[in-house]
Amino acid sequence: MSNEKGLPRVDRYAPSRERLLTSSRPLPDFEVVGTQGPWLHLAGGTRIFDGSSGLLCTNVGQSSPKVHARIERQFFRYSFGAAAVVQPHIQMELMERLCRAVGRPDDSVALTTCGTLGVEVAVGLARNITRVRDRKVRGDILTSTLSYHGMSALTLALAGNHARRPRPEDALGLGPGFPAPYPPTHPHEERDCDASCADEIARAIDRRGPQNVAAVLIEPINGTTGGAFVPPDGYLRRVSEICRERDVLVIHDEVLTGMWRTGTPLASHHWDGCVPDLVILSKGLGAGYTSVGAVLVSPEMARWVRHEDADPLPAMGTMASHPLMAAACLGVLDELEEMDFAAFTARGERLGEALTSLKGVGPVQNVRGRGFLYGVEVTPGRLWPVMKAAEERGMFFYPFTGAGEPKSEGFVVAPPLTSTDQDIEFLITALSDALGAVT
Repeated sequence: MSNEKGLPRVDRYAPSRERLLTSSRPLPDFEVVGTQGPWLHLAGGTRIFDGSSGLLCTNVGQSSPKVHARIERQFFRYSFGAAAVVQPHIQMELMERLCRAVGRPDDSVALTTCGTLGVEVAVGLARNITRVRDRKVRGDILTSTLSYHGMSALTLALAGNHARRPRPEDALGLGPGFPAPYPPTHPHEERDCDASCADEIARAIDRRGPQNVAAVLIEPINGTTGGAFVPPDGYLRRVSEICRERDVLVIHDEVLTGMWRTGTPLASHHWDGCVPDLVILSKGLGAGYTSVGAVLVSPEMARWVRHEDADPLPAMGTMASHPLMAAACLGVLDELEEMDFAAFTARGERLGEALTSLKGVGPVQNVRGRGFLYGVEVTPGRLWPVMKAAEERGMFFYPFTGAGEPKSEGFVVAPPLTSTDQDIEFLITALSDALGAVT
């Protein structure tokens, strides 16, 4: 049907929510009319504290004047200009500030449109580097059984997230290569996991042949597959040693943990001797204001990308290096760099201590994490009652994907980094009350 102008007629009816293909989890569906920092203001005058930073991304909260000012300034200069056509001044400014902020000042940077594409670009770069530098035969990428690296066909097939892995016939012949160093996937009869668990990676590389393996892709601290597991001390250092011995690159997926989420600029900064060759950032860099991914490549590796024998750079997408994206990210860095890091660190420690003290309260079985990222594991069957009780007390958390057999259940506590002392106190008090109400 069309109108007299020949345009499709728009029927005046409310569109069906079922047509919008989004998450099928039984999450709340808030009618948000405004935001301020970590708070969602709802129709009717109530508000909800965002205890998981949206989908673990709104690191600096919402409604930031600094982000708005950056976007507005760039908007009136030009809203689109590919770096191949327009001088990429704002993208280069972002590159310089980002690299300094995370302690990798001399890195080269590939900007992409999201974390998933960032992982794919990192895979392409690693394959390119090792084929030119080491004359590798293949470009295998090894991941762990508890890993999650994105939502494309390739990244889902590579990783170990059991809930999202493709059917075997659709997995491209790929799959995780080694057990993660955490009890659900790597149990030991008489001890906890320790640094020696990294020897599983050595065995995985040697089984395939070092000449066939381009890189090990790993989350320095586990994200939402399992719920914020922290590796044993010395583990990441041993991973780096094993990979260097075999001319295999180390890629750290810091899509979720980067940009101070775990209390330091990068999660790997919690340990010495584990500086990776490539780092992938996303969620905290865009902080929910823009979709973005960034792959940081060490200067030692970047020179091979520019080698005359190297393949062309991986495709990064039409919207990669988008100027408005870069502007939003610079606004996020403005916010982060003005934070009082002494107070921020103290709040993270207080949050961790308070959450750890909840172990054994109501259905809480375990608590783990660092900084502003914690997983709270609860008794099977109690997750959704806890989520409901939290919502009734003005608070929202994001459920993590379980691990082990039977699958664990729990939620992620990860408030915006800009949360105040009063915000953290509200979170702790309301969560304690919600847990106590669920027996």
